[in-house]
Amino acid sequence: MPLPDDARALLRHPSSEWENGATGHRSPGRAWVVESWFRSAAAGVDADAGLAPVAADADEIVDYRSAHPLSRVFPMLYDVLGAAAEGCDAVMALGDADGKLLWVCGRPSVLRRAERINFIEGSVWGEGDAGTNAPGTALRLDAAVQIRAGEHFARRVQSWSCAAAPIHDPETRAILGVVDVTGGAAVSSPQTMAMVRAAARMAEAELGRLAAVRRMPGGSLWTPCGSVGLRIEALGRPDCQIDDGERLVRLSQRHSDIMAVLAENPEGITGDRLALEVYSGDVQTSTMRSELARLRSLLGESVLESRPYRLRVPADCDWLAVAASLASGDIRGALKLYRGPLLPQSIAPGVVERRDQLQQQLRAAVLGSGDPAVMMEWTRSRWGADDLEMLQQQVELLPVTSPLRPMVVAEVRRLDELLR
Repeated sequence: MPLPDDARALLRHPSSEWENGATGHRSPGRAWVVESWFRSAAAGVDADAGLAPVAADADEIVDYRSAHPLSRVFPMLYDVLGAAAEGCDAVMALGDADGKLLWVCGRPSVLRRAERINFIEGSVWGEGDAGTNAPGTALRLDAAVQIRAGEHFARRVQSWSCAAAPIHDPETRAILGVVDVTGGAAVSSPQTMAMVRAAARMAEAELGRLAAVRRMPGGSLWTPCGSVGLRIEALGRPDCQIDDGERLVRLSQRHSDIMAVLAENPEGITGDRLALEVYSGDVQTSTMRSELARLRSLLGESVLESRPYRLRVPADCDWLAVAASLASGDIRGALKLYRGPLLPQSIAPGVVERRDQLQQQLRAAVLGSGDPAVMMEWTRSRWGADDLEMLQQQVELLPVTSPLRPMVVAEVRRLDELLR
C-alpha cells in the first residue's frame, strides 16, 4: 500500500527532536510518526477507510479481562485518570499487550462518538491493525507517546487526539498492556501526557506491591483475578460483609466506614486524612489508631498496612464494580449489581460523599438511557420508587398502546399529589 501524502509531507520536513532521554517520552508528530506510517502502510492498513477490527464480543471480553493482571489496577486507574478524562470530554482505555481494548470508560455521549471509529471494548488498536495511534504505537515503541489529530494514519480517526503509555510487569518488565486517554484537542496538552505516564507508573507500583504480598511463584502476574484477596459487600447493607475465602466477617459500623474509605484509596491514606473521612467531628489520633488496631486484629496482620494506611491485599468491592460498569457504559450491568446505597446508615463524610456520588451517577445514566425498561428497573427498587422525574420520563417514552403506561401514569399522579 502506498504511503499517504500526509506522511510524505512530514518526511520532507521532519523535526530534529527524537526522544527525551530523561523521560523516555517521544515528541509527537515528527520523524518517528513517519516511520510509524511506513509500518502501517506495510501492514496493509487502509488509510482512507480502515477502522480497528473488533476481535471479541462483550461476553468474551468480560471473561478475558477478568483474568488479566490489569483488572487489579483498573479501579485505581479509573479513579485517578478516568474522572479527569471525562472532565475534558475524553475517554480512558486500558488494553492488553496486543492493543486489544479491555475497558473503555467515559461519558455516554463521548462513548457513542468513540463507537463510530470502533474505539470500543474488544477492538484491536495495535499499530499493524489500526495504523498509527497512541495505544498501538506506544506498544510498538515501548514508550509513552502522544498522537495529535492528523498524525493518525487512518483518516477516519484524525479528528481525535490520544496519549498512551505501556504498563509493565514490575518484576519481569514484560509489557502487560497500555493505558490511554483519547479525545479532542485538549488531549494534545503536555499535562495529559504527564498524567498518562504517571498513571502507568502508579499501576506498575501497585502491581509490584500486590505481587510482593502474594509472593507469587515465578514472578508472573498472569493469574485469575480474585484468587487471593477480599470480597467486600456494602451496598444496601448497614455494615460491610467481608469474605476472605475462608470465612465471612461482619464489621461494626465504624470499622465498615474505615474499610470503605481504605478500599477507595488503594494507594494509601494518612491517619489524619482517614480520620477526616471517617469521623464527622474532631477526633483524637489515638482513637483512630485504636480502631485500626482492633480492625487489624479482626482481619489479620497481613490485611492492613500503616504509613500510609492501606489494604495489603486486593479488594473486590461491590460498589466499585457498579462504578466500573457505569464507566464502561454498561448501565444494565450496573443496575443489576446495585443492591442499594453504600452503607445507607453511615454518616462518615467520606462514605456519604461516595454514596451520593455513586447513586447520582447511576440515576443520571438510567435517566439518560432513553430506555423505559431500564428506567422501570430503577423505579421498582426501594431507592427509586418515589423518583417522580424518572416516572414522568417513562410516560413520555412509553407508547400509548403500552399496557404499562396506565400504571406509570397513575403512579405519577399519586406522587404529584403527595408532593404538592
